[in-house]
Amino acid sequence: MVHQYQLNGYNIVLDTCSGAIHVVDEVAYDIIALYPDHTADEIVTAMMGKYGAREDVTEKDLRDCIDDVEALKQAGKLYTPDTFADMAGTFKERSGDVVKALCLHVAHTCNLNCSYCFASQGKYHGDRALMSFEVGKQALDFLMDHSGSRTNLEVDFFGGEPLMNWDVVKQLVEYARSVEKERGKNFRFTLTTNGMLIDDDVIDFANREMSNVVLSLDGRKEIHDRLRVDYAGNGSYERIVPKFQKLVEARGNKNYYMRGTFTHANPDFTKDLFHMADLGFTELSMEPVVCAPEDPAALTAEDLEIVKDQYELLAKDMLRREKEGKPITFYHYMLDLTGGPCIYKRISGCGSGTEYMAVTPWGDLYPCHQFVGEEAYKLGDIWNGVTNTALREEFRSCNAYARPECNDCWARFYCSGGCAANAFHATGSIRGVYEAGCELFRKRIECAIMMKVAEDSAKANG
Repeated sequence: MVHQYQLNGYNIVLDTCSGAIHVVDEVAYDIIALYPDHTADEIVTAMMGKYGAREDVTEKDLRDCIDDVEALKQAGKLYTPDTFADMAGTFKERSGDVVKALCLHVAHTCNLNCSYCFASQGKYHGDRALMSFEVGKQALDFLMDHSGSRTNLEVDFFGGEPLMNWDVVKQLVEYARSVEKERGKNFRFTLTTNGMLIDDDVIDFANREMSNVVLSLDGRKEIHDRLRVDYAGNGSYERIVPKFQKLVEARGNKNYYMRGTFTHANPDFTKDLFHMADLGFTELSMEPVVCAPEDPAALTAEDLEIVKDQYELLAKDMLRREKEGKPITFYHYMLDLTGGPCIYKRISGCGSGTEYMAVTPWGDLYPCHQFVGEEAYKLGDIWNGVTNTALREEFRSCNAYARPECNDCWARFYCSGGCAANAFHATGSIRGVYEAGCELFRKRIECAIMMKVAEDSAKANG
């Protein structure tokens, strides 16, 4: 399968199965489009009809170009057949029941009352609760016990708001550090926070122990304070931004990113990203809201068209900033075209429900944080392990080939079949398709590829 598109003055051709990307002139672009279903003579006739008036396009040039296209095909860089389908069902089987990452819900409570929160303001459709050290310790032991020969393990402290249980977070990190050497493991911790309780102790500890910190900010004050409010209805922007700035400044070169959500109120979300950049933040992410269609925050069909234009605007502006020596990073444009995800990841996806699980304050296991509270999706617990093996197998079978709708999608090896949680919330099934999400994802990948093309072109031209 070949995907062709034009963006920012580039004619881009992506060969889906090989991952090869070609930047061509307009004549070659048209020839590649015709090549699969037309003879060389038919292509030459069509191209002479379109470009014959140009002195730089001759019949010989056209036939040479057709030969080049054929050479790329023979080299496995154009029209490459799909040889991965038979692997899809076996990749996750090979990994067995190894778990490599946990999302620890240390707090099922929150000090903000965001109306669009998928976690029902941290309660996850249940009771408010804090994880005890004993439960957290058992979760870490479960991870080490079920991680097989893996050395590097990932743990995300999540909520609700995890800083509402900060002492337990610190105790769990201390415990993990005390045993990782004798167990032959290396923990990488991440903290996700709304920032309300950040103080010097949080900054010092997070910057010392957390490999990554995710900071929730929706952008401009009027946008952020529209939904991210406390229980008295007061916005949180003024209280958190100075704390985020202090944490990031002290963090130096260690990883962090600002994580926002855009809704029907701000499909022009680049204004919010640029506002974050003006505040001094360079590592940025903005996610489209996922909610019921009747929700006031839901993106409309008209919004989606605006958002796609915004993705293009963002990509072009990021190239400008990079050229000026003031680059910013956008999470969804982080694309490595040379040493990117292996074919296992491209086919199998994030590993939710198999390699990655979420742990509630009571020690229950769920496929990921977005399924917590959905009783039908409970996998087991940290004492007895995964007891709902049928559910685990259902998640194991989720991959880039699990949905018929993905068969004709050029982007399937970038999304790996998409997010099971988004599919579930949109359709009621983890094998469903969240069509709006797919549409936006494809646009993001087009923009990310274009940016790589532009960056390589700039390097080649000195």
